[in-house]
Amino acid sequence: MLDPAFETGSPNWTDLGTPDVDAATDFYRGLFGWELVRGGQETGGYGMYQLRGRTVAGVMTVPEDQGRPAWSVYFQTPDADATARTVGKAGGTAAFPPMDVLDYGRMGGFTDNSGAYFGVWQPGTNTGLGMIMEPGALIWSELYTPDVPAAAAFYQTVFGWQTESMDFSGGTYTMVRPAGGERADSSFGGLVPLDSVPSEAAAGPRWLPYFAVEDCDAAAAEAERLGGTVTLAATDVPDVGRVATFADPAGAAFAVIKPMPMEQG
Repeated sequence: MLDPAFETGSPNWTDLGTPDVDAATDFYRGLFGWELVRGGQETGGYGMYQLRGRTVAGVMTVPEDQGRPAWSVYFQTPDADATARTVGKAGGTAAFPPMDVLDYGRMGGFTDNSGAYFGVWQPGTNTGLGMIMEPGALIWSELYTPDVPAAAAFYQTVFGWQTESMDFSGGTYTMVRPAGGERADSSFGGLVPLDSVPSEAAAGPRWLPYFAVEDCDAAAAEAERLGGTVTLAATDVPDVGRVATFADPAGAAFAVIKPMPMEQG
């Protein structure tokens, strides 16, 4: 699972682009208890969502004519410019080239060889999310892609990811972990055939962040009460936990999971 050390290639940030930050904050405050720390002019108004004083996500205003509301996942890199060059060689494209964010770090945005957007974060004074693997925080990420082997090859080239396929609900699930991550529990995400999940197929290739919750069914009910849409009802996944997927009131997709208790070694 996610490690707060944020190894190279592992998710170390997630943020929301939305046309109405105040409306989004009302939704996520009600669902997860997040509070908004607004950014200043020097950050273009980019804000932070915090839970118990620790940062769990970023948020920024994206006007409707500039892009659809969406969650983005960022991966750790020691050199954003080198990663950008590798993305191009692997068949991806740059949505925007690497740029410095004050002294916080250096970031870039890309699309992979199927068109799914992802970001990279080269840490400066901001080393990544302040909370993971706890209720209300990032715990897992999934890529919905039309070609799992091609996606695996792309990200292996860019980040050195290792993959492991496992039998899952009558099919195959491909888990990913950072280069050198030999432990099974170092996996931080999965690659999913796009056509295997009807609720995701219509949206096209994309990364979907998962946030941990203490009660998946209660989260689904609360998301609907707050104006969101349940796109996959709370479902038990054997040996994993109970999951549900949503679109927030603006249409940004995300998922939640109540993980099974981890076995004690």
